[in-house]
Amino acid sequence: MTGPAAVVLGSAFSSTLPAALEADLSPFRVATRFGPVQLHRHRPTQGVVLFRHGRPHRLLPHQIAWRANTQALADLGVRALLLTSSVGQLDPSVPGFVPHLAGDLLMPDNRLPDGTMCTMWPTPTPGQAHLVVDQGLFDPTLGDWVAERFDLPDRRLTFAYVPGPRTKTATENRVLRQLGVEVNSMCVGPEVVLANELGIPTTAVLTGHKESGAGAPSPAAIKASLDRSKDATIDLLIGFLSEAPTVPFGNHLYRFESPS
Repeated sequence: MTGPAAVVLGSAFSSTLPAALEADLSPFRVATRFGPVQLHRHRPTQGVVLFRHGRPHRLLPHQIAWRANTQALADLGVRALLLTSSVGQLDPSVPGFVPHLAGDLLMPDNRLPDGTMCTMWPTPTPGQAHLVVDQGLFDPTLGDWVAERFDLPDRRLTFAYVPGPRTKTATENRVLRQLGVEVNSMCVGPEVVLANELGIPTTAVLTGHKESGAGAPSPAAIKASLDRSKDATIDLLIGFLSEAPTVPFGNHLYRFESPS
């Protein structure tokens, strides 16, 4: 793909944005086979911005149009995709408010929150394929570029997708930690799987903003932590839209005879 770079923004970016960034965004809509999608064009870079929860924040994780969002990015020819998420820290050694790259994904039940399989091919579709994960869902070449360009920590985090919309129980947190999971959130998983199915090189920047299982913070504390998470990544986002390289897709799609 030779089109624009794109970023997907989460809860931290669903309300207020820095004035300069806000002024540079132009909304537009894309019609896809899964329904319409609202996107924004970042005029200085011509990059594409997707607010996964809408603006203002109105969509719970299970209400997000995961397939439509991904199809819209593919239809625009997105060449490089950066996912972002403010995540819960299961491993206490993961520092808060420091962006880290995702290294690997735990999503053993490959399903969307509606119970259907996490795939762009929910019914027989021309061009459908098995996604064969050769180098990892998070593209290491694109990740290497992000890490070097923006001086991110060498450590890459093992991320678990938990569909929500509820938070996890103490037992669930304990089991995830025993499985080697370091951080988690209610997004990213579907996006990286679906983007790979459409051949889009994808990486993710995860910013810890709370300790998972540490009890319910107040609404004011949640807002404050999300604002800190946003502030930690804003320059990286604009730089990615402006400079992200075109890299070859590193996994492959195995196709049998396409359905007619």
